[in-house]
Amino acid sequence: MSTVSSTGTEGISGRVAVVTGAGQGIGAAVARLLGVHGAQVALWDAAPEPVTGVAAELDAAGVKNTAMCVDVRDSAAVEEAAERVERELGPVELLVNVAGVLRTGAVLDLADEAWDEVFGVNVRGVFAVSRSVAGRMAGRGRGAVVTVASNAGGVPRVGMGAYAASKAASSMLTKCLGLELAGRGVRCNVVSPGSTDTPMLRDMWDAAGDGATDATVNGSLEAFRVGIPLGRVGTAEQVAQAVLFLLSDQASHITLQDLYVDGGAALG
Repeated sequence: MSTVSSTGTEGISGRVAVVTGAGQGIGAAVARLLGVHGAQVALWDAAPEPVTGVAAELDAAGVKNTAMCVDVRDSAAVEEAAERVERELGPVELLVNVAGVLRTGAVLDLADEAWDEVFGVNVRGVFAVSRSVAGRMAGRGRGAVVTVASNAGGVPRVGMGAYAASKAASSMLTKCLGLELAGRGVRCNVVSPGSTDTPMLRDMWDAAGDGATDATVNGSLEAFRVGIPLGRVGTAEQVAQAVLFLLSDQASHITLQDLYVDGGAALG
């Protein structure tokens, strides 16, 4: 694990954090960064092998953690996992909703199963986890939630109707939760990445074939999509830094916000 400056991250050390989708990509980057800054981290993922690997990294770095195979769509499983985290690590004060799936396809061609899967993980999952974990925070009068959504939630994308709609829903759900919990000491914010170098994006590139990588950076007139003004795809670590800031005490007067981390791709 790399050394990262602690500047601007007061309030992370010693706290217990739950990170969903922690087995790879942005979720794993968030978990590692929280560990670097002294948090105790509960790693939740639907796939047991990847999350076990991240847990081993944290173990080697001396970060107290627990890895759990959790289907975020299953409210009973989520509640059981939340209870276990608080038994093993202590009261949860930080929550990062990262778990998500992407199924592409034109809206008119999209199968019911694909729609249900995307909304099940990306929206119901955020609902179930936030209700359980943030509910505990509210009872104690302290906590911070960040949901990782997508800039697709604010900008229409060809072939991404289900994903974009689900991310818009998860963003608004998080903001409504933040409004309801503001008076109970819990802040709720959203980080919306653009194209980020993760297994999800690489799978999209592989499926799209030649030219997909260049089209991501340069834009595609055919798809009515602008490129990335900064001229490069983001990294999971860059997204994790934004999450870390919003969880920290440096953001103690920030709630109900949606921070785009997309190199300018949404044009503001």
